[in-house]
Amino acid sequence: MPTYKFEVKGAEGAVRQGVLNAPSLAAASQQLRSGGGYIMALVPMDGQNKRKSLSQMSISFGPGMKDVHNFTSQLAVMIRAGISIRAAVDGISEQTPNPKFKEMLILVKKDLEAGKQFSEALLRFPKVFSPLYVNMVKASELSGGFSRMLDRIAVYLAQQIETRSQVVGAMIYPGIIGGMAVFTTVFLLTFVLPRFMVIFAGKEAALPAPTRMLLALSSFMVNYWYVLIVAVAAGGWGGFMMLQTTWGRIWFDKMKLTIPLFKKMFRALYINRSLHTMGQLINAGVPMLDTLAITAEISGNALYRRMWRAVYTSVKQGKKISAPLQKSPLLPRAVVQMIGAGEESGKLGEVLDEVSEYYARELRATIKGVTAMIEPLMIVAMGSVVGFIAMSIILPIFKLSQLVK
Repeated sequence: MPTYKFEVKGAEGAVRQGVLNAPSLAAASQQLRSGGGYIMALVPMDGQNKRKSLSQMSISFGPGMKDVHNFTSQLAVMIRAGISIRAAVDGISEQTPNPKFKEMLILVKKDLEAGKQFSEALLRFPKVFSPLYVNMVKASELSGGFSRMLDRIAVYLAQQIETRSQVVGAMIYPGIIGGMAVFTTVFLLTFVLPRFMVIFAGKEAALPAPTRMLLALSSFMVNYWYVLIVAVAAGGWGGFMMLQTTWGRIWFDKMKLTIPLFKKMFRALYINRSLHTMGQLINAGVPMLDTLAITAEISGNALYRRMWRAVYTSVKQGKKISAPLQKSPLLPRAVVQMIGAGEESGKLGEVLDEVSEYYARELRATIKGVTAMIEPLMIVAMGSVVGFIAMSIILPIFKLSQLVK
């Protein structure tokens, strides 16, 4: 009997690794799913070292969401045209520009030729084909309407790509302005200000405090620049390592929801992503516990992940979804009431779609507002820094010229 190596995250967030024996990949998947949580990785171990290494390489350096979106859109069109799924995957793999994604599709095609279901073949690449993707495909395999489900997945991925590009675009402008401000400041302190040290030499006592401070900072940067580089590199590495810890990630996610200029944008982002994902899964016929587990992981924020895991535990105990949400400050009261009404009427999926669409519009409006506010703020901040340095240089010159007179 084949042996499979697995990695599963439970509802409480604990990650469990190990191996199990099962007659097939689908049976192994079903065995793990019966224990709760969702599967992060599931790969065969018996006599497939070469295939396994290739799969791992594809995961490590694999395609992005745009590659998966293009693949899904093309596959939906080809399935509707009456092309078999094996031939469709084979045809798409030959036209895929991403070499790693091409290798993955070749493996998927081989699994299909071996008689495996499409969702079962996708389990080999859990970091490329998300649990949402796999579960929606599996639901369509059981209920029919495969091409329509692929269209729905493609629309979902397109919306997620658009949302991500909007948020990243909102962060690019302040990043560029901030980088220019840092470069200008360093240039003035290390190149311009040292030229004035000759003028100010021997007259330090007559200089204003800001000028003395800048001269000391300039001298340190010129003579001990390597210390600054090491300090910046150490700070960056320390911040990166901190974000790898649970408490560091929670702290960072809390900061995103408390910074005055950005908290509304991030709040709309996480609510839209959570409710949109949940609505798509419910409408696809995915079981509620699997839906909540996937929603928790896709939410993108540790606080929202904790909230949805609490909902998972509550629903597993037989309670309604809206019950634990009423105690959470992360969702507006009106949203919780609409979720409760959707549960009562049996139209939860439709309600979630409408609410997520509302927050998608709010997210777009918030991003425009944030971008409009950041531009003048960054210009004022950059002008203030440069102006402070310029005045610290000019004022002593005027003061010294008056002393000479």
